[in-house]
Amino acid sequence: MKDLLTYRGAVYPWHCDHVGHMNNMYYAGKFDEASWNLLASIGLTPSYLRESGCGMAALEQTTMFKRELFAGDIVEVRSEIVEMGEKIVRLRHVMANAETGEVAATCAITGIHMDRRLRKSCPFPAFLREGDRSVKLAACG
Repeated sequence: MKDLLTYRGAVYPWHCDHVGHMNNMYYAGKFDEASWNLLASIGLTPSYLRESGCGMAALEQTTMFKRELFAGDIVEVRSEIVEMGEKIVRLRHVMANAETGEVAATCAITGIHMDRRLRKSCPFPAFLREGDRSVKLAACG
């Protein structure tokens, strides 16, 4: 899966810091929203998470800032799954100014599938690893 549009939105004045550009906490928020849209596209939907008792947790997140974004800019994030293992998934996001196409930031995230009740990692169901969305959900634990 490459280059899936996972977020589109605007930079609002309250997203900007004293220097006048979007503060890093809002980059993180937009990348987080993009992550949930990407995960839903492979079957890790809100329904799956509610019904299975499973969840996701971030283990590592690295953001590289390339260009400033300012109030009024329209941004989009395109994302891909770099790797999906038994319990771990690696995501890559590219945030760009939608008007100019300039890359504003990139973000690499490593996440883990977990049993919410036990608070421990657990394997992704086979249907998620194999891409078969027609299979019934497996419960964690």
